Amino acid sequence: MIPTAFSALHLKTPLLKNLASLGYTGMTPIQAHSLPLILAGKDVIAKAKTGSGKTAAFGIGLLSRLEATSTRVQALVICPTRELADQVGKELRRLARFTDNIKVLTLCGGVPFGPQLGSLEHGAHIVVGTPGRLLDHLRRGSLDLTGLQTLVLDEADRMLDMGFQEEIRTLIAATPKKKQTLLFSATYPAAISAMSATIQREPVEVSVDEAHDDGAIEQILYEVDREERTEAVARILGHFRPESTLVFCNTKIECQEVAEALVKRGFSALAIHGDLEQRERDQVLVRFANKSTSILVATDVAARGLDIKELSAVINYELSRDPEIHIHRIGRTGRAGEQGLGLSLVTAQENRRVLAIETALGTPITRGELESLGIAAGGPLVPPMVTLCIDGGRKNKMRPGDILGALTGEAGIAGSEVGKIDVFDFHAYVAVMRASAGQALSCLNGNKIKGRFFKVRKIS
Repeated sequence: MIPTAFSALHLKTPLLKNLASLGYTGMTPIQAHSLPLILAGKDVIAKAKTGSGKTAAFGIGLLSRLEATSTRVQALVICPTRELADQVGKELRRLARFTDNIKVLTLCGGVPFGPQLGSLEHGAHIVVGTPGRLLDHLRRGSLDLTGLQTLVLDEADRMLDMGFQEEIRTLIAATPKKKQTLLFSATYPAAISAMSATIQREPVEVSVDEAHDDGAIEQILYEVDREERTEAVARILGHFRPESTLVFCNTKIECQEVAEALVKRGFSALAIHGDLEQRERDQVLVRFANKSTSILVATDVAARGLDIKELSAVINYELSRDPEIHIHRIGRTGRAGEQGLGLSLVTAQENRRVLAIETALGTPITRGELESLGIAAGGPLVPPMVTLCIDGGRKNKMRPGDILGALTGEAGIAGSEVGKIDVFDFHAYVAVMRASAGQALSCLNGNKIKGRFFKVRKIS
């Protein structure tokens, strides 16, 4: 029996107290299996899904080795997307609260280069970033990796899928030969094994099947003609009326087309793909996570790093060619004891893909009949929340507490009616219950936050 209490790891007392204050009651399976190895200095290949607790696994490990008095870069975490890098950076800052002066710096594209240069000049203990921007800094000489102790490749399979092999090779070549290398991946294709062979020393493999409770996910296949798929998605949504749905498409063009077609049918839907500007991407992710839009249409690459804790349904607009990716998609729903729906559209020509998926699952998938689905009364589900955008953020010293205080104080809105608050450098977003959105908007536009007026608008 593997111990699951963090105290079993002999971590520093301040770190244990911080974990307790953050609500970490015990280790998740991936943490229990990988952390003892990471703390022992081993190179590790860990197969772990989004939401499994992998960030805390490598975060606790690398924080335990840091020398706070040295401002050289001691740990580097490479992520495939800005969204994941931002998420990892935030989590590492939370975990690092147990000791003063630990600096975590996030280096990603889509934001100005100058401020990053200034931050690097002042030194950083941990750098989290995307391959392209990290390589830009390396070539400029602003990023020095010669003092690196720990290298983490997060969601390595996606980085390979996205074609970052060369950038990763160049970055690794700039690091010391003697270091700890941790490789985290949701799937374990042959390419990951090949990468590990070139960058790791006697790695230990950790694979934890975070299986859902039996029956936690109801999977159904619907056979359709290719040109009828969008109508089929609308019919499925109209019947099941899930509160939050992730629709997977295989191309960026399909994502946009499907989202637009659903909006025309009265659904609250947004698309996320690589052609969006960074601020648009941020807004889309914020609105889906805070329940002010109920449907997100995405490619596998764009969905990486999304950690939506309460996802009612996953719909495969088209089956993935890789059975492991299909299982990973479906595994995003039915978590935390909730019932989930995994609904897939399949054409008559895709039977081989279905067989491969059923073989990987070890069980047949139920077939459903679209014609049997009745449309629920009331039309498309209306999201419970509305997002307000404030033209001020971290650079204006704004914190979530300032926004919450303005709403519950000046506006008299109950704290229970205020949802997720996201603060970026120059903008902040707050979700408010739909019935109170007008009152909240008037209050924030008519009163000061942090001693000054900010422009606030509703996003729809």
